[in-house]
Amino acid sequence: MAHELVNSKIQLGKVVVFIKPTCPYCRKTEEILSQLPFKQGVLEFVDITATDDINEIQDYLQQLTGARMVPRVFIGKNCEGGCSDLITMQQSGELVTRLKQIGALQ
Repeated sequence: MAHELVNSKIQLGKVVVFIKPTCPYCRKTEEILSQLPFKQGVLEFVDITATDDINEIQDYLQQLTGARMVPRVFIGKNCEGGCSDLITMQQSGELVTRLKQIGALQ
């Protein structure tokens, strides 16, 4: 089930972030991304605590990305890392560039 959930969310042309709502790094990631002018339906936050498969999802994220912790930010099919990685991308201008490359912004 965990594999299917994660794989169904990670898609070309979309930005998906796997989160836990109580995590401060997840909230910061949501704050950063929510400030950008995404096209309708392109940005999705997936609350892994809303399932019974939290550990399985995190185990699978570790298999895919090398890290079990959340947030896990995917731009298209590529995992860009977590909150600190997103902040680095934002500061360098790479975040907007990557989002434009996949056609995610208005």
